[in-house]
Amino acid sequence: MKYADAGVNITVADQAKRRIAAMAGKTFRRGVLAPIGGFGALFQLDRKRWRSPILVSSADGVGTKLKIAFATGIHSGVGADILNHCVNDILTQGAEPLFFLDYLAMGKLDTTIIEQVIDGMSRAAKRAGCSLIGGETAEMPDFYPPGEYDLAGFIVGAVEEKMRLDPRRVRPGDALIALPSSGLHTNGYSLARKLIFAEAKLKPDTYVAEVSNKIGAELLRPHRPYWPLLKNIMAKGWVTSMAHITGGGITGNLPRALPAKVQAVIDLDSWPVLPVFRYLARLGKIERDELLQTFNMGVGMILVVPAANVSRVESELKRRREKFYLIGRIERALRGKPRVNYTGQLGL
Repeated sequence: MKYADAGVNITVADQAKRRIAAMAGKTFRRGVLAPIGGFGALFQLDRKRWRSPILVSSADGVGTKLKIAFATGIHSGVGADILNHCVNDILTQGAEPLFFLDYLAMGKLDTTIIEQVIDGMSRAAKRAGCSLIGGETAEMPDFYPPGEYDLAGFIVGAVEEKMRLDPRRVRPGDALIALPSSGLHTNGYSLARKLIFAEAKLKPDTYVAEVSNKIGAELLRPHRPYWPLLKNIMAKGWVTSMAHITGGGITGNLPRALPAKVQAVIDLDSWPVLPVFRYLARLGKIERDELLQTFNMGVGMILVVPAANVSRVESELKRRREKFYLIGRIERALRGKPRVNYTGQLGL
């Protein structure tokens, strides 16, 4: 017998890896020391640029948003999603993305799907100035259903020690500035899929008037990357802390960016809730608190900004024609872990 008789085709794998290497090569920035194909990827920091760098890393997966890609046959978006998600995670430390590695596994390698995923990933990497320098493409017979796969990523970035964002620098009186999301990003899909496909029994190509879109396309809206938008603000040191609003929503993620003995007071009427969240809330009769700890509700990133820097941050965002919302402030708490308190009605 041959390996191919067990379901692993090394020839197909080699062809896929050559195509991946060609797409990934277009993302290489200064510091990449070797092409894709070795046992390990090599990257060297520019000693002239970095004086006292701290490396920042993160790993994540796309989650069950992949099920929407399987159902629609559109795979490039999830490739961008995983890279953008990881870029945003290390951005909360003030880090510039340097390089990224992916993990893509399926039962039987499909080069068409692989190319779509890596194309989306490499395009996102190039926009973020991040090099796609390695990864793993695995064929695992009997492990995944036909046409399905798993996708995860690992990123490394760097930030100068004195520029690292630190929750301990947050003070009462600091402002909370929100940047809008494009939709669900990469969180809350298990609940969204249950409501839309199991309860409402819609198909991915069903047009939903409440969201002005086919529901599959709406759910595949990309996870926005915030590094290209915020890198100048980061360089100025105008922000003290930052929260990427992912699984757990604002309720679960904003406290991670705050020190003890403070509370974030957020006005729920200060930003527009996206139609897709209003639609999901109606379908599932979801209560406000459940919405806020499941979905991002239209907020992708929250900046914690000292009062003296608010006008500077707002001016830079306006210059870049970016929407933003002043959604609240930091207040003192007598004791305990940081928490979020809400006012307003959420605009449902």
